[in-house]
Amino acid sequence: MPLSWNEIKARAITFSKEWENTTSEDADAKPFLDAFFDAFGISRRKVATFEHKVKKLNDADGYIDLLWKGVILVEMKSRGKDLDKAFAQAKEYTQTLPQHELPKYILVCDFNTFKLYDTDEQTTQSFLLKELVKNVGHFGSISGYQKKTYKEQDPANIKAAELMGKLHDRLEDIGYTGHVLEIYLVRILFCLFAEDTTIFEKQQFQDYIEQRTAIDGSDLAARLQELFQVLNTHQDNRFKNLDEQLAAFPYVNGKLFEEPLPTASFDSGMRQALLNCCYMDWSQISPAIFGSMFQSVMNPKERRNLGAHYTSEKNILKLIKPLFLDELWAEFEKVKHNDNQLKKLHSKTSKLRFLDPACGCGNFLIIAYKELRLLEIEILRILLKGQTVTDISSYILLDVDKFYGIEYEEFPAQIAQVAMWLADHQMNMECRYVFGDYFVRLPLRKSATIVHGNALRVDWNSLLRKESTTTIRTNVANIILEEPTVEYKTVNIHAKKINYITSDDIEEDTIEKFDYILGNPPFYGSRNQTEEQKIDTQLVFSDVQSFGTLDYVACWYYKAAKYISNTSIKVGFVSTNSIAQGIQVSVLWQLLIEREKIFIHFAHQTFKWSNEAKGNAAVYCVIIGFAKYDITQKKLFEYDDIKGEAHERIVSSINPFLVEGKNVYIDARTKPLFNVPSMMKGNAAIDDGNFLFFEKEEAEIFKKAYPNHQKFVKKFIGSDELINNYYRHCLWLKEATPDELRACPEILRRLDNIKKFRSESKKEATRKWADYPTRFMEDRQADSDYLMIPVVSSELRNYIPIGFLSKDVIANYSSFILPNATNFHFGIISSLMHNVWIKKVCGRLKSDIRYSNTIGYNNFPFPENATAKQKEVVSKTAQAVLDAREKFTTSSLADLYDPKTMPVELVKA
Repeated sequence: MPLSWNEIKARAITFSKEWENTTSEDADAKPFLDAFFDAFGISRRKVATFEHKVKKLNDADGYIDLLWKGVILVEMKSRGKDLDKAFAQAKEYTQTLPQHELPKYILVCDFNTFKLYDTDEQTTQSFLLKELVKNVGHFGSISGYQKKTYKEQDPANIKAAELMGKLHDRLEDIGYTGHVLEIYLVRILFCLFAEDTTIFEKQQFQDYIEQRTAIDGSDLAARLQELFQVLNTHQDNRFKNLDEQLAAFPYVNGKLFEEPLPTASFDSGMRQALLNCCYMDWSQISPAIFGSMFQSVMNPKERRNLGAHYTSEKNILKLIKPLFLDELWAEFEKVKHNDNQLKKLHSKTSKLRFLDPACGCGNFLIIAYKELRLLEIEILRILLKGQTVTDISSYILLDVDKFYGIEYEEFPAQIAQVAMWLADHQMNMECRYVFGDYFVRLPLRKSATIVHGNALRVDWNSLLRKESTTTIRTNVANIILEEPTVEYKTVNIHAKKINYITSDDIEEDTIEKFDYILGNPPFYGSRNQTEEQKIDTQLVFSDVQSFGTLDYVACWYYKAAKYISNTSIKVGFVSTNSIAQGIQVSVLWQLLIEREKIFIHFAHQTFKWSNEAKGNAAVYCVIIGFAKYDITQKKLFEYDDIKGEAHERIVSSINPFLVEGKNVYIDARTKPLFNVPSMMKGNAAIDDGNFLFFEKEEAEIFKKAYPNHQKFVKKFIGSDELINNYYRHCLWLKEATPDELRACPEILRRLDNIKKFRSESKKEATRKWADYPTRFMEDRQADSDYLMIPVVSSELRNYIPIGFLSKDVIANYSSFILPNATNFHFGIISSLMHNVWIKKVCGRLKSDIRYSNTIGYNNFPFPENATAKQKEVVSKTAQAVLDAREKFTTSSLADLYDPKTMPVELVKA
């Protein structure tokens, strides 16, 4: 358990005073640094070493004053010495460190001045010893509050996708559409990447287009057709008189160029669009990120926000590091001095199987594969001990055939298949840089298994097969290797034919299991699902009585939990944060934990899904990793600011609300647990706007025109009006007599509209209310003054802005009302404790709080047996809050409760 920041600050003050007169590097550096780490509750001896020996760039020996591998490098100098020179020395030392030992921070210090350099953010913080207490937050990595940072993706991916989009549009305009267009673009993508990454010769594809096709583009389609045929033909089987420029292209295989496609047609503009794609440097394009953007170019609506919905590499790392990568690197650290153990780790790593059951364009699989290849490179670097390598391919054990995916749409499945090959080649190039041996896997012999199908109706084990003997054949046949086929079974559910692959389709002795399941399953709320998705949910939860309130993504959690029974498989999913909020916790997680016996191993609390694309989607996510066995040290990633970076904390338990603590499930309740007034939603008109006066002027005109009826015009307030200090008006005809109604043509006109609107509704209950056009369909107006609580409120506020309203003010459905409320109830609901409770147990609208009476208020632990004196104390302090607000009558609750503008008087109250 890390020290609290208050304790760290107290220790930092003591440390600063004790060492304020220290000057000598030689005599005092080691005890100084021991004491420095102790200020953060860290035993230096357990994590870092003094005088760490390294080879400098000139091959001379160097000694780092202190190194905590992967975390911090420290260089100490005597007081007054040149720290810039010390920093240059430290940077030189890092040039020869292995990748996994590179420190996040470099600290240079002369006992009085600290200079801390963040190697990820490339920022420097400078401060004096006496200012350490103000700067302890910069040392989160060593204090147990690990600040995790991950690099965003290069915007070159966006530019590349936009160029491909223009080519796509031109082909589509001439009528080259659908499946054939998708395959055509995937092939072009491969060629563009190949010529910039040594699969082809440099500019080989570009030169072929520029030199062998006419400027007007008239023969370009035919030339591309020839090229595709050549790329699909082994050199031994090509025509003997083949054009030399064509013959120079390698044999690719992998079925990528096999399917016969109709010949396209190009003009000069289309030819130039293709050449513009060639002019980009594709060697730096990330297959993981670009793939999702490439998919977006196929949809004009998505194109406008190109890249807005892709999963950034930064967010993928947040999942795969705690799922498996951190553990493998930790094992590497333990065995790296033992060649036999290191070889076992290498072998184990090469056999791990990964499944993404909603893989899209394969970005999770790609990043996972690339990170494993980086680990393999470090393993080989040690095992080969600097010896000259003439065939590095004989040492490489990892390949893409241990990666599996299921994708609902055909085009992204095709992209995923090709992108895995591209990622593999990028890592082969990395091997070339490290070991100096050229390495390219051509012809393509192994492939990731990407199934085009519905993951909720596919038996996941059906993807596994004996290596090189059996494979799953799907609609993506053109990019699956030539191997024996396994046909789909077809079943009939609700009169709908469903493609359903089962493990019965595979020989019994081939049935194995995946090691890790990961990804970002699709999200649809329980009310936004299509008919097909509802059937999916029924199929997955066929053994569960109540599942109607669950989000669509819950199907992946439940199917994964059942799949990993009696195994050591670990699962990690990115999901919208609703999966760990509100009713989802009670229904889904109680099922997963109590029936399926899963344990949450790691979790990222709510964070903002972000990337560098224009039109970036505002999505708020969580990451949850789980398995069927328990571990003592679990990783909880907490966010001070959901738009910022995570702090990693080791905890003993993580519950479904993604906080440290035992498992708790909050059920929806119709009545409060304690003796307090019942809370209900405001009034719902269901009137097509006819009860409402949307502008203040409209209400004034009505009152002037019908002065005898102005008593029926009431203030109408909901959440937004309450918070932002304005109101609308509505007609409230509950007490109106038939004579009064008949005397007002405007009211009669509106009642006709309401009656017509309700009678034409698809809902039977609404049609019945057509007989009562004078009444709000959901009338819950209190007979007494009441307390109003907004349904949605900003998460930035420390307190929920609530207020008392007169019974003559009509409450809108966008609010909750608490009739017969007292200052005591106002004080409790206004409290910080209540806000914290609501933030944790209720749902969210993006990042904003979504209040719930059934989940939040009715379960809130009000003081059960509060004495009259205790209630009086709360009531008085609550009145002090109301009095403080009264001093600012022109300010809205939005201003009064904004942490930046909250008046001092109100803060104190």
